[in-house]
Amino acid sequence: MAKPVVPEERRRRRRPTKSGTVLSESLIVHTALRMLREHGSTGLTARRLGTALDCDPSTLYRYFRGMDDLTLAIGDALIGQALEGWEPTGEWRADLRAVGLRIHTAYVAHPQAAQLTAGRVTGRAHELAADEAVLEVLRTAGFPVPDTVRIYHAFIDQTLAFAALDAASLALPSAALRADEEMWGSTYARLPAATHPRIAEAAPLLATRMVTSAYPTALEMVLDSAAARLEELRRTGRT
Repeated sequence: MAKPVVPEERRRRRRPTKSGTVLSESLIVHTALRMLREHGSTGLTARRLGTALDCDPSTLYRYFRGMDDLTLAIGDALIGQALEGWEPTGEWRADLRAVGLRIHTAYVAHPQAAQLTAGRVTGRAHELAADEAVLEVLRTAGFPVPDTVRIYHAFIDQTLAFAALDAASLALPSAALRADEEMWGSTYARLPAATHPRIAEAAPLLATRMVTSAYPTALEMVLDSAAARLEELRRTGRT
């Protein structure tokens, strides 16, 4: 049976570590983010994290039930970074766009952490606040609860899916990423129209667009669909 996690105010070491550091959940999470960026997910272990923090690895279990619990905290921290300073404007489409782009940007800024956490449900404070904010935006706009949940589902899953996809590319070794991107301007651009007519006619645009994220375009498609649904609901008096 897992040991209960000690409340934050009781977890702090009464004495600093040898390097003078006073541990906290936030410090552990930020150190873990740095280790993921430098070493990838395989490099994040309790032993290595303890070394980086100048503490015994067992000390970490005063803050987290295990490494999976730490993973959830990392994901929640990314959402917290995304929504820091965000305030709704009252214009539902602009607000959802801002939230989506913020979350996507926060995740791809930490590609290794994004790969590790994008598919998880943390149930932690920042995630709950983000979910509440998106649901509030949709309900305030006039969407009934069933439509609100349907749109929320598509919106948040699409955002996290693109974050994971784009993070996977950014986490590649630089040579591999460069080779993938150059493929659009070499192999695809050289295919003859006789055998691949549609690729040939689209090749210049493919070379430009396929090395960027499709998330902004996909996000607008979801927002267009939601706007059309809202107009239908208003026209039929169901809002």
